[in-house]
This record gives sequence, structure tokens and C-alpha cells, in this order.
Amino acid sequence: MDIKAQLLQLKEEIKKEVQGIFDEKVLNEIKVKYLGKKGLITSALKSLGSLSPEERKEVGQLANSIKEFLEETLKAKQEEIEKKKLEEILRKERLDISLPAEWFEPSASHPVLTTLKEITEIFKSMGFTVESGPEVEYEDYNFTMLNIPEHHPARDMQDTFYTSNGMLLRTHTSPVQIRSMLKKKPPFAIVAPGRVYRKDMDPTHSPMFHQIEGLMVDKNVSFKDLKGILKIFLENIFGNNIPIRFRPSYFPFTEPSAEVDVGCTVCKGKGCRVCKNTGWLEILGCGMVDPNVFKAVGIDPEEYTGFAFGLGIERIAMLRYQITDIRLLFTNDLRFNLQFRGIE
Repeated sequence: MDIKAQLLQLKEEIKKEVQGIFDEKVLNEIKVKYLGKKGLITSALKSLGSLSPEERKEVGQLANSIKEFLEETLKAKQEEIEKKKLEEILRKERLDISLPAEWFEPSASHPVLTTLKEITEIFKSMGFTVESGPEVEYEDYNFTMLNIPEHHPARDMQDTFYTSNGMLLRTHTSPVQIRSMLKKKPPFAIVAPGRVYRKDMDPTHSPMFHQIEGLMVDKNVSFKDLKGILKIFLENIFGNNIPIRFRPSYFPFTEPSAEVDVGCTVCKGKGCRVCKNTGWLEILGCGMVDPNVFKAVGIDPEEYTGFAFGLGIERIAMLRYQITDIRLLFTNDLRFNLQFRGIE
């Protein structure tokens, strides 16, 4: 029997075999039987090389039409099986609309969401605009353009999730500052809230958490302006009588740099387990934008200055609401969430 006759015979066999089948497993077996690497159609085409070019073309077209026929037949049969399954479910599971509706306990605004909204509104009231960026970032935006070159020790400070194509899950929202400086002309003031990722997991750290960073760029911006902005912000969050202090620190993308502490909201500065008996709690990092960062984004550091700051939303929420374990914020436990009803 020649190849063409074999293929036509297989088509008739397919019609007969598929008819009357209502089992998905059997359908898959039929597909493998005819279209698999060792299937009947593949076997029938093994002697294709012995044919003339014209015959190969004709047989090839016939084989393709039979493959399409089988795929369409199997698809139609699959839809028929799914339809019968649905009909059977609807027949067995009838809905009694006379039954009373199930009661759902309304939840509350999550403390992280509430805190994030409040922080954003405070900065918007001071003239900052809100910017956003991708969570999967380029290394250049996340590190290099922030004055953190390859092999710099600062990269070791943040255990990073790298993707298979050489990109990464951003370790801070600073890349949004880079993107903003690349597309905006000074003066401008922005805040960048969003999710960030680091390899951390304990009662005070999470591998995913929320951060908000701020950036102001203009002529003659000074550290005094930075302190004034942060003082207004912290007093809005923790109250007018909150003690605030700035401590010298180091960040690759700011110079000079500082960390900001507030008086412990639990012991009121007396010393406790939460503040490690110091009476102070670290809240955020900040500093004047390093000239190298301005050069990387095409802003003249001789003409413009700026400041930047960053803080974790979960940390602020934990301090405001006396939450001792960050993992509680991610459990979606209704008993935990309901404690915050009415705070929004």
C-alpha cells in the first residue's frame, strides 16, 4: 500500500476510533497513537524520501490536513466531554434560592495599607508627587547608577533575588528615583512607595515588604531642608512631642548620610525590649544625593543639589500599633485584621 493510501486509511480509522468516546484519558491516548513521535502518521511518512518532489509535496499536504482533522476532532470531542460534565454537575448541585445567604464578617483596612496611605498623603501635602516603577529591575538602576558598582561591599549588604535573565527583584524603591531623574528636569520632589524584596525572614524581617522613598532636587537644597521635611513628617505620624535625633551613617548614594531615630513609642524613652533598652528606635535613612548619582543621570551637580530618604512601611505600622512580629502582617488572619477596624 502506498503512503497516500495509508494516510487516507488512517483518517478513516481516526473517525471510527474517536466516535463514541467520552473519556479524556482515552482522547490523549488517541492523540499520542496518531501524532506522537512514534505515532502511526509519523511511521507512515518514513518512506517519504523515496518519492519524487511532486509526490512528496502532495503527500505532505495530505498528512498536514489529516493532522489538522485529528486535532480539530479531538478538540470538539474535548468540548463535548466538558459540556456533559458541566451538565452533570448542574443536575446534581441545584441551587435553592430560598435558603438564607451566608453571612460574611466585614474585615478592616490593613494596617500596612492604612499607614502607607497616611504617609503618602503627608508628603503630597508638602508638594511631593507620587511615582512608581517596575518591581523586576535592571542591575544598573538598582545598583550601578546609585553609585554601587560591581563588587562594591554595599551589594553584600542586601541579599538580592536575581532572575534567570540577569535582572533582579528590586531591593529598594531607589530605582524609581533614578527613573524619575532620567525623565524629569529639576526642580522636582517625588515619593516612591512600593514592594521591595530581600532574602530575610524572622520576627522583624520579611522577604517582601513595603518601602517609601523620597527625593527632592533643586538649586540650593540643603541638609537643613531635609531635616525640616522629616521633622514635619515624623511629628504627623507619631505626634508633636516625639523626640527625634539624626546620627551620622553611610549609604553609597548619599553624602553626607544619616539615620534617623525617634523616641521609643512603647516605653516612652525609658528603655525596653523593643528598643533594646536604648530609649530610641531607628526609623529611616537619609542624606544628600551623591554627585556621582547626579552625573549618572545627566544632572549637573555643580548647579543642583538634592536629598533622599527611605523608610519601611511595616516598621512604622508595627511601632504605631504595637505589633511585635512582622509575620502577622502577612497571614491574612481575620482575627488579627479585625483589631484595626475603624483606624482608617
